[in-house]
Amino acid sequence: MKAAKSKVILITGAASGIGAATAQAAVAAGHRVVVADIDVAGAESVAGSLGEGAIAVRLDIREEADWAGVLDAVVARHGRLDVLVNNAAIVHTGYVRDVPLERHAQTMTTNFLGAVAGMLAVLPRFKAQGSGHIVNVSSMTAFIPFPGLATYAAAKHALRAFHHALALEERGGPVAFTIVYPTATETPMLDKEAEDDALALAFAGTPMTADAVGTAIVAAIRKQSVEVYLPPERGKVVRRLGTSPPALVAMVERNGAIGAEKLKARRAARAAETGPT
Repeated sequence: MKAAKSKVILITGAASGIGAATAQAAVAAGHRVVVADIDVAGAESVAGSLGEGAIAVRLDIREEADWAGVLDAVVARHGRLDVLVNNAAIVHTGYVRDVPLERHAQTMTTNFLGAVAGMLAVLPRFKAQGSGHIVNVSSMTAFIPFPGLATYAAAKHALRAFHHALALEERGGPVAFTIVYPTATETPMLDKEAEDDALALAFAGTPMTADAVGTAIVAAIRKQSVEVYLPPERGKVVRRLGTSPPALVAMVERNGAIGAEKLKARRAARAAETGPT
């Protein structure tokens, strides 16, 4: 890749899963990557595997001071930041009635307000330098609120609304905005979800690989896509279902049973792989 096209990309939650896969795809495309995560050892491991095109930083996305320090360090090293990929997220599974209030709050603080903190931190810098690109990794649960993932879905729904409101406010300015909606993806987060029967619906379809999502995110950066649905063919379906509560009920009742069977098979396969304990 020509130097003129190489970008400096900061990816949050990049110690594993989609974030790590995006970092790998970005370096392969010739970009310089900042692997950011609260898990600094994991971030360093990922960055080390990617060679000179990547560095690791510790970042707690909930902390405004952390954002300022990381952005200052990135600019000191690279001279600029071109793209922020807000990917970091957590999940507390379970039916709403079974999840303590503090866990609902932690999910919203991390998955929504953490991303907001990142946007607020980079926006004035991007405007001052005359260019920049904010990429928010949402989820198809922003449209379809799965049972067992109520607060995760709420945070992603809030992220979608905030993202588009900010993009509208900044229309005509130098900052590009992209939002990505992956379906269930094979990551450590999905492994955690597989431990909870409440999440059966999440396994009704075939999960994407983290590599496929990471590659799509890097392509969206290149194209400056406005919205990206992964897989693309599910976009119309989730938008339609998300506006029809009766259709949501029918889908949950139909696909929940399918997901329960697939989840059972997944657990059996994983047990066979690991062997007796």
